[in-house]
Amino acid sequence: MNNTVEKLARAMAESRNTAVFTGAGMSTESGLPDFRSSDGLWKKHRPEELASVDALNRNFGEFASFYRQRIASLGEVQPNRGHRLLADWERRGLVRGIITQNVDGLHQAAGSRVVHELHGTLREVRCQSCGHVRPAGTFADEAECDRCGGRMRPAVVLFGEMLPEDALAASSELASSCGVFLVLGSSLTVSPANLLPERAKRNGARLFIVNNTPTHVDRLADGVIAASIGETLEAVDRALEALGDDARTRGGMANE
Repeated sequence: MNNTVEKLARAMAESRNTAVFTGAGMSTESGLPDFRSSDGLWKKHRPEELASVDALNRNFGEFASFYRQRIASLGEVQPNRGHRLLADWERRGLVRGIITQNVDGLHQAAGSRVVHELHGTLREVRCQSCGHVRPAGTFADEAECDRCGGRMRPAVVLFGEMLPEDALAASSELASSCGVFLVLGSSLTVSPANLLPERAKRNGARLFIVNNTPTHVDRLADGVIAASIGETLEAVDRALEALGDDARTRGGMANE
């Protein structure tokens, strides 16, 4: 792991143009369940039964109950050390932006400003009829739009819906133009988001993957780490600091 951590840190320092792609593993380290794992919430509910357009239209009671549970769970979690480090790296000019499959808003809560949410957000609800947006907390008591009387629903991408065009276009541009593409906690099984690492690689980026299980893109990666995201990013941050100290030392020696 140490060699790969140092390789990643050096690539980030040299590029200063890193795109970060995050999946469910990023959120599980904050205590949110992985909805796709064998012991996640999808074990109790089939995705197409409750997180779908069909459920929204035909079984709204159970649909609303399921999403009220998910929205309520957000109040019990906070950004983890990985989220906070990514926000810090953005402030330091190392990370250009984040592409996320997560809908929990934890990147923004940690302070990240450039976040492209491919699957929407649970932090808001919107009217299915007129598009009016309200804070997600209002969904607990009211599922009717106060403007047109339409049905409110979480502002997430449901099964049967397309990804938001703006977020997908911005993510594709970021993947095409970055110097480093860093995948954190995604199995890379959901299309078309899982095509972004390959797009980055084709356009000359160095690709690194931190995930507990193998992905189909591992063969293309410049480095793969199967470890905790938080621990890995902390190790990368220490390596970045060491590179900075080394550069300052060399600069001081050159001026002597």
